[in-house]
Amino acid sequence: MPGEFGLIAKYFARPTPSAVLGPGDDCALIQPSPGKQLAVTTDMLVAGVHFLPDTDPGRLGWKALAVNLSDLAAMGATPRWVTLAGALPAVDEAWIAAFAEGFFGCAREYGVDVIGGDTTRGPLNLCITAIGEVDPGRALRRDGAKPGDEIWVSGRPGLAALGLAHLQGKVKLPEPWPRLCVAALEKPRPRVALGQALTGIASAAIDVSDGLLADLAHIGERSGCAAAVRLVQLPQLRDLAGSGDHYDADLRRLALDCQLAGGDDYELVFTVPAALHTQLGAIAARLELPLWCIGEMVDGDAGTVTVFDPDDQPVDIARKGYDHFGQ
Repeated sequence: MPGEFGLIAKYFARPTPSAVLGPGDDCALIQPSPGKQLAVTTDMLVAGVHFLPDTDPGRLGWKALAVNLSDLAAMGATPRWVTLAGALPAVDEAWIAAFAEGFFGCAREYGVDVIGGDTTRGPLNLCITAIGEVDPGRALRRDGAKPGDEIWVSGRPGLAALGLAHLQGKVKLPEPWPRLCVAALEKPRPRVALGQALTGIASAAIDVSDGLLADLAHIGERSGCAAAVRLVQLPQLRDLAGSGDHYDADLRRLALDCQLAGGDDYELVFTVPAALHTQLGAIAARLELPLWCIGEMVDGDAGTVTVFDPDDQPVDIARKGYDHFGQ
């Protein structure tokens, strides 16, 4: 059985053509492209908190990297390099090989080099730092939204949380939703191309990790304004709850809760000046990615998000998102 450095050499030491110096020394050496700023993000994934302990290791490898690349996408940055640190309870080479294949598969798809990291023994825990590049002054931030800006979201938030509820046995989803929702949970697609397309268009952006309402509130907090979300403008999870005699009201309520507060989708929620509305249709068509205008930023207490029903009446939403240290 290989030791720590043998595991690194066997599964994680691979060519890093974009780095001056990759794994093998005390530090990696990287050279940013001329005139670029670096965007740096770190995320930790803990078994039992961020993923189920029996998650397929290949999909876990993909997701561990994808959630970090999603942060770079939310800034409009181009991913370049990542480091990986992990605690493993034991050496299971089949598990490690599958994890590495998923991790490097995501790295290949998004053009990043794995330039270093660390391993140790302990409860299963993964920590990734991702580094990207962005033109000075062009990064998408959370503090640029203004009252009157439209609120947009990509994809179909809520699928990942529904996938988790399905795996936990809290709900039995009708076909073909189990496959779609579990795939959204375990193999998210960081919206890197969308983030880059929104540079110069979006006034603020964030990725949906803790819940649509909770993450939208972060934009409001940093921008000093409030948000109004319209239920009728949310992307519809068509056919999920059925219709007629087969309509499942409880499932529809769960789907709405997942959509507003479930998180783990890694879609982008962003604000755009109303005058640029038509440009979003062209971006959606070019990227073959649905984009939805779900409301607008408004004057009000910073960070407040109000959801309105079809009659323009505020809806009481009990849960806004996930907080590791909240109730």
